[in-house]
Amino acid sequence: MPDLSAFPITKRWPAAHPERLQLYSVPTPNGVKVSIMLEETGLPYEAHAIEFGADGTRTPEFLSLNPNGKIPAIIDPDGPGGAPLGLFESGAILLYLAEKTGQFLPQDPARRWETIAWVFFQMAAIGPMFGQVGYFHKFAGREIADKRPLERYVHESKRLLGILEARLDGRSWIMGEEYSIADISMLGWVRNLIGFYGAGDLVGFSGLKHVPAWLERGLARPAVQRGLEIPRRS
Repeated sequence: MPDLSAFPITKRWPAAHPERLQLYSVPTPNGVKVSIMLEETGLPYEAHAIEFGADGTRTPEFLSLNPNGKIPAIIDPDGPGGAPLGLFESGAILLYLAEKTGQFLPQDPARRWETIAWVFFQMAAIGPMFGQVGYFHKFAGREIADKRPLERYVHESKRLLGILEARLDGRSWIMGEEYSIADISMLGWVRNLIGFYGAGDLVGFSGLKHVPAWLERGLARPAVQRGLEIPRRS
C-alpha cells in the first residue's frame, strides 16, 4: 500500500484509497480539465472536493501541495520511478497524465509539440481572458462603473474565439480528427463563458459555426459529462 504520509494534505483530506491517484479540485473550468482527463483515460482515482478560501485552498495542508493556493492538484502514488508525486497547475497535470497513459497526446514529435502549443494557448489566453469576462460581467466586477475593463476583455475574448473558429474550420477537433488534451483544456472554459457566465451574446457566440459544433461534440462525450460533475460538492 503506498505511503502518502509525507504529503500534509492527506492529513486534512485522508485517502480512503491511497493506491489511487488523489485529485483535489472543484468542478470549475480549470478543475474539470483534470477530472475529464481522468475519466477519459480510465485511471483509478479518488476525488476530494476542496472549498475556496480559508477552510480549503488557503489551508497550510493545501498550500503544502500547491503554494499558489489554486485547484486542481494531484498526488500520484505511482509517480516516476514508482515514487509518489505531487503536482499542481492544470496544464502540467494534463501533460503528465497524457505522458503517463500514452493517451490524448500525439506520438509524432511535431504534432505532439503543436498540441502542447494549443494547451499553452488555453493557459495563457483562453482561461485568463474568459475568466475576466466572467468577473466583470457576472461577479463583483459588474458593480464597477467604468465599463472599459469589461469591453477590453470582451473584445479580446471575441478575438480568441475567432482564432478557435478558424482553427476548427475543416477539423472535428483542435488537432484534426484526433481528440487531445488541447480540446480537454478548452471545453470547460468555452462552456462556462456561454453558460455559467451568460456571456454568449456579449462575445457573439451565436455568430460562430465551428466552435459551437466542436463544443457540442465535446460535451456529448460520456467522459466529459462525468468529468464536469467531479468532484461533487456538498
